[in-house]
Amino acid sequence: MEDKNSFKNTSGLSKVLVFLSVIAFGVIIGGLFFSSRPAVNNRVVETSVGPQEIYFTAVTLPEKLDFADEDVPLGNFDIRESLDREMLIVANFHSQELLYLKKAKRYFSAIEPILKKNDIPDDFKYVALAESGFLEKIVSPSGAVGLWQFMKSAAIQYGLEVNDEIDERYHIEKSTEAACRYLKHSFEKYHNWTMVAASYNAGITGMNRQIDVQDSKNYYDLLLNEETSRYIYRILALKLVISEPEKYGFKVSEEEKYPVIPCSEVKITGSIKSFTDFARANNINYKLFKQFNPWLRQPYLKNPKGEVYTVKIPEVGKYRKFVFTDSSDLQ
Repeated sequence: MEDKNSFKNTSGLSKVLVFLSVIAFGVIIGGLFFSSRPAVNNRVVETSVGPQEIYFTAVTLPEKLDFADEDVPLGNFDIRESLDREMLIVANFHSQELLYLKKAKRYFSAIEPILKKNDIPDDFKYVALAESGFLEKIVSPSGAVGLWQFMKSAAIQYGLEVNDEIDERYHIEKSTEAACRYLKHSFEKYHNWTMVAASYNAGITGMNRQIDVQDSKNYYDLLLNEETSRYIYRILALKLVISEPEKYGFKVSEEEKYPVIPCSEVKITGSIKSFTDFARANNINYKLFKQFNPWLRQPYLKNPKGEVYTVKIPEVGKYRKFVFTDSSDLQ
């Protein structure tokens, strides 16, 4: 019995010593690891030449920058820091920015000619991007709709048709034309494109209120609400990254960019009982038809006034081109 008890006690002591040794060894190794690991904003990756430290660095801001040929006063610390904030967000939201770069060609090809035709500076295409993120069917919590985020009342005011069947806020070309009308109207008041862009976010009434209170018509001098105070800097950040992506670590080849899909145009002057049948007659499905014509809000069109509407038919294969004047054409 004594020998057994002695063996039992010795075995227990050994286990304790082993346990303590393991803890000590872990503390030593852990201390060496944490004392030698990089700062919290770095990481170590294995490469063909061994482990390499990767540093997450701040974005380098340009020395000069303009919006619509109007200089941004980057010499002012508050202006520079405001831009830096938005650049850090935009340039580091990699998945979103890559998607923007892939989509830019498709959407800018529709927007740019309309801005040019209306003598609106090209930089305003970034306003559409800031507003909607290239999501044509986006609806804000306040009810603003489409690429340019028009509220219903403003859309009607600037010439868009909005009713149960038609909502031209979803129409890229027509909503861009309406946006141009708004921008021209705003420019007549401010004679400054930066203020015009800010008014697109805050509204002319909202901007005028702050102009009166603060006795200034310079966007960069005004104290504004959180959203509007960041608005121009977000647009500028998008402009910088979209126009010079590789400078900020993005590389998207031409082959990776979403192509501009060629479309034929079909005029509708009467009613359509079923856009499903209409799409099929043009050798596409209803899904594609709605994707290219999201402004048609119902699967049919009554069109009691006999208005002429032009719809897009994407060229996804050979098909016959129809001009529908009445739903009886489908029967």
